[in-house]
Amino acid sequence: MAATALFILLAAAVSLAMTAVWFAVVRSAASGWIDVVWSFLVGATGMSASLVPVDGWEGEWQRRLVVAALAGLWSCRLGLYILQRTLQGGEDPRYVKLREEWGKSWRLRLYLFLQIQAGAALLLTATIFIAARNPSTGLQWSDFAGIAILVIAIVGEGFADAQLARFRGNSANRGGICDEGLWSLSRHPNYFFQWLGWTGYAVIAIGPAGVWGWGWLALVGPAFMYWLLVHVSGIPPLEAHMMRSRGAAFSAYANRVNAFWPGLQNGES
Repeated sequence: MAATALFILLAAAVSLAMTAVWFAVVRSAASGWIDVVWSFLVGATGMSASLVPVDGWEGEWQRRLVVAALAGLWSCRLGLYILQRTLQGGEDPRYVKLREEWGKSWRLRLYLFLQIQAGAALLLTATIFIAARNPSTGLQWSDFAGIAILVIAIVGEGFADAQLARFRGNSANRGGICDEGLWSLSRHPNYFFQWLGWTGYAVIAIGPAGVWGWGWLALVGPAFMYWLLVHVSGIPPLEAHMMRSRGAAFSAYANRVNAFWPGLQNGES
């Protein structure tokens, strides 16, 4: 199969999947299902992009298998966590706010928004594809470095999510702000570790000597994810919700703890 044909098929599959979740949400399903489906989609397309034979992009089978496994592991952990949260809590405040802002046109605008998310999933899939197809012979030190980064990212994000879930599960903390564990080092440690994982794919893609030109394109993955999380659909709408619901308490927390980078003083970058 040609790479172009593979990505056309993946694009169609992702678009249809996001259309299906759109239809479910406008028919009263919880908005949390959007992120559930998206998380599993990125993993499924990433695994497909790693394992499907592609003419001229054979790569090493060991690398393709490892990259596919890591994409699946990340996707399953995140998707199952969001699924559990959705079944327990239902609506995502970010989507609730968007629906209020969009008014009568919210159905059409949500559809377009989800198709943009489908495009984002395809872009991230391309990063996984490039990492899996690095032609370096055997597994190199860069592969092990990338694997280590991805494992740290998956485990770190899991710890952050578990700490937040434990905090929210304590009725004494209702209306409070999680400021313990990883959340005392960063206001969004889960986002930080999610971004970190995409740098792991870039390290694998670039390889031991950086001589494979295509590998450098994988830097688009972490760059895009940073922009998305820090400036678009991650931190800004979530923190706007926290300011509305927590007020001065969240403002004090924000003045003390960096939004993204763990351990940095607020204001540092």
